[in-house]
Amino acid sequence: MIFRQLFDAASSTYTYILADPDTREAVVIDPVLEHRQRDAALLRELELRPVTTLETHVHADHVTSAWWLRREFGCPIALSAASGATGADRWLGHGERVAFGGRHLEVRSTPGHTHGCITLVLDDRSRAMTGDCLLIRGAGRTDFQQGDAHEMYRSIREQILSLPNECELYPAHDYRGLTSSSVGEERRWNPRIADPVGERDFVGYMQNLHLPHPKQIDVAVPANLRVGAPIGEVEPAGQDWAPLRFTVAGIWEIEPAGLAELSRPVQIVDVRAAEELAGPLGHIAGARSIPLEEVGTQAATLDRAVPVVAVCRSGARSAQAVVLLQRAGLREVANLAGGMLRWVAERHPVEA
Repeated sequence: MIFRQLFDAASSTYTYILADPDTREAVVIDPVLEHRQRDAALLRELELRPVTTLETHVHADHVTSAWWLRREFGCPIALSAASGATGADRWLGHGERVAFGGRHLEVRSTPGHTHGCITLVLDDRSRAMTGDCLLIRGAGRTDFQQGDAHEMYRSIREQILSLPNECELYPAHDYRGLTSSSVGEERRWNPRIADPVGERDFVGYMQNLHLPHPKQIDVAVPANLRVGAPIGEVEPAGQDWAPLRFTVAGIWEIEPAGLAELSRPVQIVDVRAAEELAGPLGHIAGARSIPLEEVGTQAATLDRAVPVVAVCRSGARSAQAVVLLQRAGLREVANLAGGMLRWVAERHPVEA
């Protein structure tokens, strides 16, 4: 099993990617709009093919990127039939299965936070993604969006804590940096719903939280009810001045062949030490030498209207140069993937 837990610091949301290592088919659970490029990059870097995007519920604290991932990969969107949303490709009911390769997730209806909350249980019951129903040492809110503490109590007791004690639990959110728990831990230590806690105790606890509403609720809920589809003109998926690839490291890269065939003007900035430009690897014709330690101070001398490609020996120093140039306000900046080592290996022209 390939399993990745990704984090959005702004909303404390966890996104999950599960994949079958044999078929490379994957599911993406609760993706966040601001990280759509990161998630797409990770799927490509791991050579995974997303077959379904899943929402555990209609979120109130962030906008989903489900619509964008469908646009990028063609993967259908699935969420609860009770969610009230529109625009999904599959409406899930209790007991259904979502397959990826030779594995599947079992859908368990766990309302209480919202009508459409679901928990996704891996086929061998070793893992469960609990959405906003059961959190680590806590539980999802029940004071808005069709919340019902009585319903949540029954959902947690009957559908989540009924799983084996060793089953690992992965929530949609955690605000303290905790990443996972287990059924056994929550049955013993969760102050809201541990084994000795009765329904009346749980309801009393939940009705007296007195929490402020999520800051993005007025934007997030309407957007998520249409599975993240934008209104009006759709913005470009990424930088369009060259055939670029976004990496999990947060860097735009261009392949040597892409740079060699590029017809528009670019500024090539070689960030190696000056003596390296005359070394065995040579340098790309027209490249400007700005050693990495000078990039920050020399950034203002670059033309902001012309895209920049940073180059070094292997692509490592130039990746940092991209970060420094972006911090300096340059928007159209990319790293040469593999640096001069790949440029020379692919027999592109050099000057010595």
